[in-house]
Amino acid sequence: MARRHRTLSDRSSADFYTVPNDSDRCRTALNTETTLIAVIELSQSSWLTAAIVPGLERNPLKKLAVDEAGLLRQLERWREEAAKAGRRITRIAVAFEAGRDGFWLARWLRARGVEADVIHPTSVAVSREHRRAKTDRLDTELLKRAFLGWLRGEAGHCSMAAVPTLEAEDARRPNREREALVAERTRAINRIRGCLARLGIRGFKPTLRRAPERLEGLRTPEGDAIPPNTLSELRRDMARLRLIRDQIQELEFARMERLEAAPESRLNAAVRLLARVIGLGVETADMLVHEILSRGLRDRRAVARYAGLTGAPDESGARRREKGLAKAGNARVRRGMIQLAWRFLIFQKQSALVQWYQARTVDARPGTRKTLIVALARKLLLALWRFATTGQPPAGFALRSAVTVAG
Repeated sequence: MARRHRTLSDRSSADFYTVPNDSDRCRTALNTETTLIAVIELSQSSWLTAAIVPGLERNPLKKLAVDEAGLLRQLERWREEAAKAGRRITRIAVAFEAGRDGFWLARWLRARGVEADVIHPTSVAVSREHRRAKTDRLDTELLKRAFLGWLRGEAGHCSMAAVPTLEAEDARRPNREREALVAERTRAINRIRGCLARLGIRGFKPTLRRAPERLEGLRTPEGDAIPPNTLSELRRDMARLRLIRDQIQELEFARMERLEAAPESRLNAAVRLLARVIGLGVETADMLVHEILSRGLRDRRAVARYAGLTGAPDESGARRREKGLAKAGNARVRRGMIQLAWRFLIFQKQSALVQWYQARTVDARPGTRKTLIVALARKLLLALWRFATTGQPPAGFALRSAVTVAG
């Protein structure tokens, strides 16, 4: 047992932590005489591309069809125009905002020798006028200024999203699909209960295995059976609920199969390691690993900021106030960590973090407890981040045996 535990911890610390994701500024020196810079305003119907071409006094603007091959041809045309003007292009830098199209275009361009980056839309500063002109042409100019500042290595212009591989992006799908199915299951249950409550029928549990068979025997307070149209609707809802429940079980079974098939792989080893913490299940461990811990964030501030667990201070002159959570970053991680913090108060009473929380809330008001639970969630996330990257468990954490993690 002990030898297996050391193997998991060693692999987690040596192989789990990837290249730090530091995208606030570009680390490559910019040579404006040999670099073709382009930004793209993506939409469903067209792509508006603006460029800065060395040797050309004008800054070309071209509206293209939604076609990646056409975009590459346009970049090559601009390269040829620069060559005619006596400039030899050795670097093509392209950027666009993250959105509906995801990261496939960045991966496609990088595979063809183009330096492609994806800008966080919220990191680009815009005018705070109540009404301002907004067109695709103006948006490309705004993106171009922000991208130029980023390429020059200046902080504060914009920040880039880490472009995941297709495999990393696909690995997040099961957890996100399960989250959507759980929400859909809750809606189906509430719809069934609301339909029965309209008839005065209460106490019915649609989640029971024999619940569909009990529908025929339900009676209203007047002693009447459920009307036929309502009964048909309930049957369809019950069938939908059964399908959702089966799909959730299928996802969970497939996840356990993946963990069993490759227990020593980088991500699976991290999931198994985190799942040893009592109060933290495989589902939460899988979410944390694929949503945040595998991103290679550079330090603890970046981890807390990505989870949206940092504050939003508002200071002006003598006024000092806190506006609450910034909520910038991954909402799934933020919700999961706050729920996990409440669970830790029950399952990890001897840990140093829980004792820190209890010492500050022993005589506090309920509002203070809610405020400090966010601080506990932030500290807990950082502790789990260190645990996943170094293999060293936080002080006082109660751990399961390594064998039960796989089961």
